[in-house]
Amino acid sequence: MPRPIEARIDLAALRHNYLVAKRHAGAARAWAVVKANAYGHGLLRAAAALGEVADGFALLDLDEAIILREAGIRQPILLLEGFFAAADLEICATYGLSVVIHRLEQLQMLRHAALKVPLPIYLKLDSGMHRLGFSCEQIPAARRELTALATAVAPAPVTLMTHFAEADAVGGECCINWQLERFARMLADWPEATSLPISVANSAAILRYPQTAYAWVRPGIMLYGGSPFADQEAESLGLKPVMTLHSNILAVQEIGVGERVGYGGTFVAQRPTRVGVVACGYADGYPRHAPSGTPILVAGEQTQTLGRVSMDMLACDLTDLPGTGVGSPVVLWGQGLPADAVAAAAQTISYELFCALARRVPVVEI
Repeated sequence: MPRPIEARIDLAALRHNYLVAKRHAGAARAWAVVKANAYGHGLLRAAAALGEVADGFALLDLDEAIILREAGIRQPILLLEGFFAAADLEICATYGLSVVIHRLEQLQMLRHAALKVPLPIYLKLDSGMHRLGFSCEQIPAARRELTALATAVAPAPVTLMTHFAEADAVGGECCINWQLERFARMLADWPEATSLPISVANSAAILRYPQTAYAWVRPGIMLYGGSPFADQEAESLGLKPVMTLHSNILAVQEIGVGERVGYGGTFVAQRPTRVGVVACGYADGYPRHAPSGTPILVAGEQTQTLGRVSMDMLACDLTDLPGTGVGSPVVLWGQGLPADAVAAAAQTISYELFCALARRVPVVEI
């Protein structure tokens, strides 16, 4: 009998969440962001689930883009960090990929490659995130390269994009307006830019600032049932959990007042305590730094973890759940227990929980 842990992936919930993004985005088209193995949910699994409804797929890795194409995905595919070497360009052209361009060297490589078919370009502007993108001072040089590229090849379709740094923050539209204003100033001396399509909205902006849903939006965490906001639960946003991490109680220990649980004895019992040992640990992807008190669901009832998470096991409090014992079902996060709540207790975000799911955990589609 296999170890009693598995991740259940609800494909109907994934489709539902994508359509929530589409409803908020109005007439805009939506890239389904499937980077990082679809945030740990499985690239091909997510693509198959969304294949009939998604306008396009966005990811990072060229090899993964090829996997999607060879699996029969015909929608546009966007490489969110573009290409990394000139040798990638023929492959991008062969597979009909769109590329993000965020530095001059990429434009120069594209021009010298002299591809027979122009690649659709997403020109990324740095409006304040200061991660990737052209600065205001670099815009003239980028325009010159685009002109030279159009001369060397056929004119490439160009979309302008930027990325919000604070769309998930509490504080109203000021959280995005400062970047939108910078974005507008960056384009002030580029008359042709007014006719170019724009993509700026991530999950947080789609949900809270639908006015930023221009030509294309880029939903990520919301597709997988996570809230992009610390102050608002996913369920209140109409989102459904896609990944539910299940396990069972392996053993039960009865301890007295003053006795300790786990490595380092970080939990000390203040009352006689029934301790349930769960078949899940940090080698399965559960955050090791999750402290005592992190919520956990046992037989449908919420309780809390006790002590330090170990590699293969963690402990939880069964004292007030007398009907539970060995074999009782456990939900670490997902249906009935939002991943955001677990992530908040562990001082992280649901993105990290999903992406950290270990390969040794069996995955079941439902």
